[in-house]
Parts: sequence; C-alpha cells; structure tokens
Amino acid sequence: MTLIEQVKELHAEGLYSNLKILASMLLTMSDHSTDMFPPMCKYQLQAYFADSLYETLEYKRAEAMYRKALQQRKAASKNNRAKTSSSTPPQQWQPSEVELKYRIYQCHMHLKENRDAMSILESVPAKQRTAKVNMALGKLYQKAGMERSAVSCFKEVLRQCPLSLDAILCLLALGVKVAEVAGMTMAGVQGMQNSEWLSSWIKGHAYITTKDYSRAINTFNTLDKKTLLRDNLEVLGALGDSFYKANDYKNAIAKFERIHMLDPYLLKGMDLYASLLAKENKADELQQLGTALFQVSDRQPEPWITLGYHCACVKRHTRAIYFAAKAYQLNQESVQALLLKGSTLQQIEKTQEAILHYREVMRMVPDRLESYEGLVECYLSNGRNREAVSVALNACKTLGYTPSTLTLYASVLMEDPVSQDKAKSTLDRALSIKPDYLKAVTMKVKILQIKQKYEEAIELLRSQLVNQSLCVLHQLLGDCLSAVSDYQEALDQYSIALSIDPTDQKSLEGLQRIEKNGNNLEANQDEDVDAMEDEEEAELLGSDAEAQWSDQEQWYGVQ
Repeated sequence: MTLIEQVKELHAEGLYSNLKILASMLLTMSDHSTDMFPPMCKYQLQAYFADSLYETLEYKRAEAMYRKALQQRKAASKNNRAKTSSSTPPQQWQPSEVELKYRIYQCHMHLKENRDAMSILESVPAKQRTAKVNMALGKLYQKAGMERSAVSCFKEVLRQCPLSLDAILCLLALGVKVAEVAGMTMAGVQGMQNSEWLSSWIKGHAYITTKDYSRAINTFNTLDKKTLLRDNLEVLGALGDSFYKANDYKNAIAKFERIHMLDPYLLKGMDLYASLLAKENKADELQQLGTALFQVSDRQPEPWITLGYHCACVKRHTRAIYFAAKAYQLNQESVQALLLKGSTLQQIEKTQEAILHYREVMRMVPDRLESYEGLVECYLSNGRNREAVSVALNACKTLGYTPSTLTLYASVLMEDPVSQDKAKSTLDRALSIKPDYLKAVTMKVKILQIKQKYEEAIELLRSQLVNQSLCVLHQLLGDCLSAVSDYQEALDQYSIALSIDPTDQKSLEGLQRIEKNGNNLEANQDEDVDAMEDEEEAELLGSDAEAQWSDQEQWYGVQ
C-alpha cells in the first residue's frame, strides 16, 4: 500500500487528527522533492489535508489549503505534462472542482464571511452547479436581499430534487405563488405512493406566509389528526408557530410542550417556547427547560436564551443580558437572542440600546410583532410619540390590520387625550375581529376608566368573564365596581383575582383600599352615632332643666 493509499484509508475511516499529521509531513516532503508525487496525487493530498483541518475546526487553514488544491488543479490543466504524469485528466480528478469550491464556501460560513462565501459559489458556472450549491447560493442571496437571484436558485433546486422542502419554504417566503410552487413539486412526485400529504403541507405554509393563520392552523391540525403525520415534529412546529403568530399563546405553549415531550433533544423552536413561558412568568418551567436543553448542547443558542428568559423573569437582568449576548455570539441569525437582550435592556431603562436591538430584529425579520411593540414602548417612554405612531402604523402595514397591530396603534393614540376617542374606535375594530383579545379588552377598559364611563366598562368586563375567567379581568372589574361604590362585589372580584394569582399586586392594593375605606366609614359612622347620642343627651338635660325651672316658678307663684 502506497503513502497516498494510506492517506485515503485514514480519510475514509474519519481519522482526521491522524490524517492531519501525516498529510502535513507528506506535503512538506513533496515541497522539497517535486517528483515525489504526481500532480493528481499531490492535489488529492492537499484536498485530504484541507478536509482534516476542516473537521478539526481549523477553518481558516482549511480554506487556504483548499485554495492551494484549486491552484494545483488549474496548473495541471494548463500543463501539457500532466497527460504524461497521469492517465487521468485533471477534469476527472476527485474531489471535483465544484466540490472543492463548496468546501471553501463552508469554511467562509463558519468564519462568518458571507461575501466571500457567495463569491466562491458564484464562480461555479451555472450549468455545473449541483443542488446543494444552488441551495447554499439561494440562502446567501435571500439573506442579502437579492430576491430574484434567490428565487432562481431555489427553483433550480426543486427542478433537480422535487422534495426539497426547505427550498419550498424559501420560495413561499419570497412571495412565489403557491400554485407555481405546488406545480413544480407535484409534477416531480406524480404517481409516487404516500405523497398525498404534500399538497396540504405546502398549503399550510402558504397560509402562514400570507398571514392567514386560522387556515394554517386548520390545515396543520388536519395533518396532525387525520394523516400518518400524527406527532410529527415538523407539523407540530408549524402548528405552534401558527398559534404564536395568531397571538394564541396558550395553544402555542401546549404545542411546543408536546414537541419537547416527544423529543427532549430537539432544540429547534425551544427559544420561542421559552419566550412564551416568559410571557406567562413561568420561571420554574424555564429553569427546568434550560437545564434540559444544556444537557443536549451548549454550542447552540437555544439553551442560553432559555436561561436568559429565566433570569429576566426573576429580575437578574445582568445575567439575562449576558446569556442573550452569548446566544447571539453562537448564532448571529438568532432573532430571539436579540429580542431577549432588547427587552431586558428596556426593563433596566437602557432604552437607546434596546431600540438598536429592536431595529436589528425588524431588519432581519420584519414580521415579528415584538420588535414593533418594543420600539413603541421605548419611544413612548422617551416622549417620542411621533416615532411611536410611525412604528405602529408600519406594523399595521407590514403585518396587516390584525387585532395585535390595531391594539398597538391604539396604545399610542391613547397617550394623547385628544386622540383617545380614536383609540377607542381602533380597539373596537380589533375586538370586532377577535372579541376575546385580552390586550384590546384591558386597554379599552382603561380608556373608559379615564372617561369615567364605569358602567360601560363593567358591562364589557362581565361579557368577557363569561368566556375567560382571568385574574386581570376580575381585578379591573373590581376597580370599576369600587369606583361606583359597589364595594361588596368589588371585594368579591378582588378575592377571585387573588385566588387565580395570589401575587397579583393590583388586586391586593384594591382589596386594601376597600378595607381602608371600610374602616374609615365605620369610624365616621361611630363618630356620627356619638354625636347623635350627645345631642340627644343635651336635649334631655335641657328639657329636664326647663321642667325644673317651671316647677320652681309655679311654687313661688303659689307662695
């Protein structure tokens, strides 16, 4: 067995640390003795050495060695002596030039050098591009905002591999019509058994991209319950994402919880799950989830984000910011890491830094509501109401006039007493779309309280409590009842609220306020009773004195 065959054997067995040492020595020897290996063998040796560097995480060295291998290949192609030194022409050497360029792309991606990664893939002639080259180039084009080029690449991927489902998602996200995407895909799988789920899966994701979340939920629910895809993690993930975007956080949490139970080692989507748990202030669940995820990996952002949300819940803001920064360092495409850091900075009143993070999220993914909400809150806290109005209107245009975006717009309008009537009509519009949307309900109640329309607020809250018995609704009803002096029922409502959440501060304050008023009322009543008794006693004493005086007058008169 020759030295080159030994190198191939180490490469085939995946013994990259051993290969790295041997290949390094052989290449040094070949530099000192140019006749030691024929051009093809030296090319293969360089490629194998580069592979060993890549596998041992030395990406910069690997990229440089792959480029040396490319130069070796090009030199051999131009050198006529290559025909005498090897019976195999350079064009047929393995690995191929396309494969070598793809590996250089991978090195650049690890080094976060996106432009260089794009450049090396673009150097591959269009007719020679494999499906994975087109997929990688499409992703880079999509990230750079070059949508037409990205669409062309993804369509080429589908032409070569009709069941490239990630390419389908990318095309839908880029606005390609579902009929065109489905046509390209279904034509390639026509007559294939067990493929009836595919059209529904494509439709479900098309509904998500067009923000028709109710239809998306129905479609994925059907796939989960009525097909062989029951308990499939991809379907459940899409279902959870649809519930989340529809602001149905309760059902979204249930779906992600089910995903985690089915596969505790899955990290995808767990950062979103953590953010939902944080909205519900479930600190214990977040700690348990974070601990479980760290047992899977500490080199992915999701475990760090989960513990970051836990720290934010328990007011350990410095650690939350550190965990968010660590997650972003691991993956600079992690939107949830930016949102976590932005919201935590906002909580400690570093609004300018928070604004920068929210803007970056809007640049990366314009369809995340949290970035708009965070920006609006930051601008309002700084008295920059015009910017807040602009962001809220942009949210409506980008995400559509949904209950959540309308409520966000109303939150800005209600800051100005002049526009509170407009805010109320905007909330009415939101509630006409989704009658039980909690944010809109609570905000409308606050406007009615400001305008002292307590009876209307009480009627709204009673109608909401028929379908959802929530702590905040009982607390607000208690406030309104207290305002109209219905203290007994207000007391009942605060008690119900505290039975749901014993730590609710507003309900506790309302309860104490009523008790204090009650004590003052009793004290006033006691004072009134005492005063009445004093008056009665004075009257009695006065009447006795008069009677005695008249008796004396009568006595002296008789005398």
